[in-house]
Amino acid sequence: MQEVYKASPLCSPSRLEPHDGKGLDTVTGCYTTGALRGLGSRSSRIVVCRLHNDLRIPPTPTSPRPISDPNFPVGSILGFAGPTPTGDEAEALATAPAFPKVETAYPLIQPDTADHQGSRFNVFHSWGNLAPWFSVDSSDYGLPGASPLIPKGCGITQAFLLYRHGARYPTGGSAPAVFAAKIHQAATGAGFTASGPLAFLNDWTYKMGEEILTPFGREQLLELGVGFRVNYGDLLKGFKDLPVFRTTTEARMLDSALNFAAGFFGVQQFTESYHQLIEIEQEGFNSTLQSGNVCPNSGNAIGGFGGVQSSKWSAIYTPPIIKRLSQFITGVNLTTSDIIGMQQACAYETNALGFSSFCDLFTEEEWKQYEYFNDVNFWYGNGPGNPTSAARGIGWIQELVSRLTQTRITDFDTAVNETIVTSPTLFPLNQPIYVDATHDNVLSTIVTALNLTSLAKNGPLPTDHIPADQTWFSSRVAPFSSNLVGQVLSCPASSQPTHIRFVLNDGVLPLTGIQGCTKNKDGLCDLPSFIKGMQARIAEVDFQFDCFANFTIPVPDNIMDGRFPPALRNMTG
Repeated sequence: MQEVYKASPLCSPSRLEPHDGKGLDTVTGCYTTGALRGLGSRSSRIVVCRLHNDLRIPPTPTSPRPISDPNFPVGSILGFAGPTPTGDEAEALATAPAFPKVETAYPLIQPDTADHQGSRFNVFHSWGNLAPWFSVDSSDYGLPGASPLIPKGCGITQAFLLYRHGARYPTGGSAPAVFAAKIHQAATGAGFTASGPLAFLNDWTYKMGEEILTPFGREQLLELGVGFRVNYGDLLKGFKDLPVFRTTTEARMLDSALNFAAGFFGVQQFTESYHQLIEIEQEGFNSTLQSGNVCPNSGNAIGGFGGVQSSKWSAIYTPPIIKRLSQFITGVNLTTSDIIGMQQACAYETNALGFSSFCDLFTEEEWKQYEYFNDVNFWYGNGPGNPTSAARGIGWIQELVSRLTQTRITDFDTAVNETIVTSPTLFPLNQPIYVDATHDNVLSTIVTALNLTSLAKNGPLPTDHIPADQTWFSSRVAPFSSNLVGQVLSCPASSQPTHIRFVLNDGVLPLTGIQGCTKNKDGLCDLPSFIKGMQARIAEVDFQFDCFANFTIPVPDNIMDGRFPPALRNMTG
């Protein structure tokens, strides 16, 4: 029987005691699965900790392992592995002459459009947060000529990876599921017919699950892990103990983390190559990887403002589509919600099943309109235009500064989990590589908390037209498997870090919105200046007010930095 250990609130290895494995006493709130052999061992652990102020205990997770059957012994028992010498670690970012771009989403079929523009227009890129991640050119962020390759003469000393989980099935009650129920009800009655481009609805069935990763989503994270090893693997030489990577308890989050680890460390090696910290994702539990669970305003009308604003745009762009498609269907009255559901079904079905008949129902222009629908939703819901965004993202910024300065966090008035960040075991401060998994809404709020003003420079998004020179695109910020990398560099190359920069989906970001960071063609900011700028940002973000105060979003909403305007606070109730 596998041993389970109980631990102190800090999960200190020195205070672990054998436990009966039937749960965890509610005093400690931490448990560890698998063998624990002390620091420096080659045995990995999956560790789950509760919040410092919450005693709800989840079921014990188990480490991934093949099903035991004596007829099929595992390779480590059989032996005869052949030669197994390990080669040197890769560091392609520093050694390669060019950077490979992610431009396809194999094995997904790239859709065409109703006006047959698919050969030059990539429909994938118009799906907003439902898009498969793709390489963004640095020029799209305002740095033409910048490359994710390490600048000439510099060396890399540390990397911080924050990624979104891979492609998933829709959430329960999503627009595609509601549309499917509507079609099913109509098709089982009298008078339903579909013809022309909608003829496939006559025998279409809804085949999607809910929320867990699709097979393609698993592939995305496996490949992300492989790519990260090729680009940053040399940094592994700086570890003195096994790495600690973080994710949360949701199935798609844990599966993403394990697939990433399998790609990064290797399928046969990953369970013994690192420690996987799993933070509980549930309302009332502190976690910077899903901070909305401790920010009530993100779950009320304030947090839902993105839906309010995007519905204004959908009411404008969908009526011509309704009129065009309605001539091909009887027994169903198409609505704006149906059109959104059909466009989402294109994205979800393609990500899940490899192809969708919904995709080529819409023209290039209609896909651009749908893309803008998502952009508006994210701007006002989880981006610069929502007054809770910076507060929800600032906890991860606190953790970033803690790791950069190797100093413990002492103020716990945000989503930071005190139990975790005060533990040297669970939250080490000396890693050359950090890897955190999160969600699209959280990644968007963290980008906002960083105050990357180049993404917001064209101002609040209008709800009645698509602006020229738009700079905020949800497909660039938070697609499936989106990845934000903080590169800590030494310029000139040495063991002493001097600069930092951020790369979002392969595009280098300007850091000029951060106090103390000046314009630089490679996106570099002096490291001490960046840290001071982040400390100033942490000081100005008021988590308690923006997450708990009773206020309404100002009209018009001209918020640009993810905070409720301090000048308007005396007008709140």
